[in-house]
Amino acid sequence: MNIEVRDESGFPVSGLSEIELVELSRYVLDSQYVHPQAELSIMLVDIPVMTDLHIKWMDEPGPTDVLSFPMDELQPGQPGSLSGPGHLGDIILCPEVAAKQAKDAGHSTAEELLLLTTHGILHLLGFDHAEPEEERVMFDLQRKLLLTFLAGRS
Repeated sequence: MNIEVRDESGFPVSGLSEIELVELSRYVLDSQYVHPQAELSIMLVDIPVMTDLHIKWMDEPGPTDVLSFPMDELQPGQPGSLSGPGHLGDIILCPEVAAKQAKDAGHSTAEELLLLTTHGILHLLGFDHAEPEEERVMFDLQRKLLLTFLAGRS
């Protein structure tokens, strides 16, 4: 899997490396039976850039924590039947927004960014949370993936 991470945020995040974002992404994609030749891009940006993107693409004011831009509309595969290869898409993260959310939630910014990365990947794979049932399915899967990834690192 080709997973590219670029940090253009200028916001230091203690306890998180680009390698960890790649490892998490690989774990999530493998768990969803995504083809090993799939590509993913993750970019960390500052508040002004995220604000501009949020307004342009979502028509919402102010910055947000994560945006996902699907490319080849890959869907999760199944055991014995991987998704096709292709460019999954781009995930844009804003560490400054994540830091505030992490503080409010009582955990680290690194943990929040791992959560947001998982969330973004699931969006790229077609998961959504607009309806209550969709939200339950997506958030349950997000929680399970993140917890099993973190447990495997211990």
